[in-house]
Amino acid sequence: MSLAYLTDIIILLAAAVVAVPLARVIGLGTVPGFLLAGIVVGPSTLGLIDNAEEIRHLAELGVVLLLFIIGIELKPSRLWLMRRLVFGLGTLQVVVTGALITLAAAWLFGLPMRSALLVGPALALSSTAFVLQLLTEQKMLVSAYGRASIAVLLFQDLAVVPLLALVSLLAVPELSITADVSLALLEGLIILALIILGGRYLLQPILHRVARFGSPEVFTATAVLLVLGTATVMAQIGLSMAMGAFVAGLLVADSEFRHQVVAEIQPFRGLLIGLFFMSMGMAMSLDLFLAAPLTVIALVVLLMALKTALLYLLARLFGQASGVALAVSLLLAQSGEFGLVLFAVAFENGLLDSALFQQLLLIVILSMLMTPPLARVANRLAVAAKTGSADAMDEAPDSEATPILLAGFGRVGRRVGQILEMRGIRYAAVDNNAALVQRERQAGRTVFYGDARQPDVLRSMGAAEAGLVIVSVDDFKVNEEVVEMLRSSFPDLRIIVRGHDMEHCRRLSERGAGLTVSENLEASIALAQEALVTAGETREDIDASVDHFRREYYKFATRVPHRAPPGTTKEP
Repeated sequence: MSLAYLTDIIILLAAAVVAVPLARVIGLGTVPGFLLAGIVVGPSTLGLIDNAEEIRHLAELGVVLLLFIIGIELKPSRLWLMRRLVFGLGTLQVVVTGALITLAAAWLFGLPMRSALLVGPALALSSTAFVLQLLTEQKMLVSAYGRASIAVLLFQDLAVVPLLALVSLLAVPELSITADVSLALLEGLIILALIILGGRYLLQPILHRVARFGSPEVFTATAVLLVLGTATVMAQIGLSMAMGAFVAGLLVADSEFRHQVVAEIQPFRGLLIGLFFMSMGMAMSLDLFLAAPLTVIALVVLLMALKTALLYLLARLFGQASGVALAVSLLLAQSGEFGLVLFAVAFENGLLDSALFQQLLLIVILSMLMTPPLARVANRLAVAAKTGSADAMDEAPDSEATPILLAGFGRVGRRVGQILEMRGIRYAAVDNNAALVQRERQAGRTVFYGDARQPDVLRSMGAAEAGLVIVSVDDFKVNEEVVEMLRSSFPDLRIIVRGHDMEHCRRLSERGAGLTVSENLEASIALAQEALVTAGETREDIDASVDHFRREYYKFATRVPHRAPPGTTKEP
């Protein structure tokens, strides 16, 4: 690597370190922060980066990894649970909005039909990364407003696959528009068949063998190879790398390895997607904006108004309350990162000239910069609609959410899981024993392969929304590391931990465990109870003695008064 190239990366990282926190402080968010950082260091402003093209090629890996993560999150079960909104509201939003923008681009602005056919659907898409971040910050993911927004985004993510195929086909001048669309749909069906066959007969056995090998480094290398390999194969057959990564994500979406794979990819994805947004900021021409600022702003306002009006009407058609429908339409009014991806690929394939590409970049980026204030208005509307509605659906728990997570599914964790199953309580477990995970999944249990010490594994499993995590890893040293990680990464999470003895319970409590259970103590109590029964003691006297002994033990072991296992004394 040349020193100049390294200097450019240092400049980009420094710009991100400064711009992103500032953007978050003023309420813009992370994604606009990256865009602004790119604009500042790019040729339109300070001109600190000369190798913008090379940076953009590196940043394309961020798009590849983003599509991979999106593919993993699009589980068929999740789509089915939200099928009415996903395939009803989502389909109509993309089709109707895309068709109207396409017609406007062709008839009002004189774009060639091949370009207009791409511009319309691309501008109809919203920013998945941005909107999900805003919903998470607003704590509105499971509200009616959040569910409807996510449903539309899920279908938009699905629509990216045929749109990416369409870009490649539109670049072939011999094909007609009708043939382009037909081939895009046919390729989508072929990709779906490959996903099913590849996931069942090829990928799962390979990942299982790698996991049983027991080397984290090899598993990481395999995860990266899976993404880049599939992306490269797709590129070689004439499709895009982004589509290949999306297919790779779908291949592992219902796999027991999905959470560990996400944890391995996430650090690369976060950094590279930031580079992608900065590269888009660098590619934007401020000269074009300054030459006709009112025209550009008018186009952005027109686009966002059109998307807001159409989505509001469609949301009302699907039974959403007026306030919720308006909130959803305002939140999704912007264009997003997939639009940037599609325009970048189309520009490389000669479907867009430089001037049009620059104008589209301006429209997308400015629409994203306008989203934070609109999101605040949307949040107020959603809260007002929620407060004024007697419908309890807003408060219904997410059917995909798991209230209890088990870190470790060995002899103790498995018994805890069996008791929860007897009571019909949902849970999900993680364990790093690949053979155990395979056996338990064959028995129908929700157990995933992964290292519970990695925060991204449990975050991918939903630890941030879970009500409780029970840590019962067989290795007591690992138990302490898991507790420390959980308390650091999820400060509000309730944690119950299996300890070995009094000293171990004390260490676990010091590391952040909300409640500890000593296996030595509980075994001793069980033996003592049987001895007292044999000695002729009454059940009331036995229970009183055991409860008193248990309270005193845990009080001393954890150095926190009144901490005891469930069924004895409650936590304060």
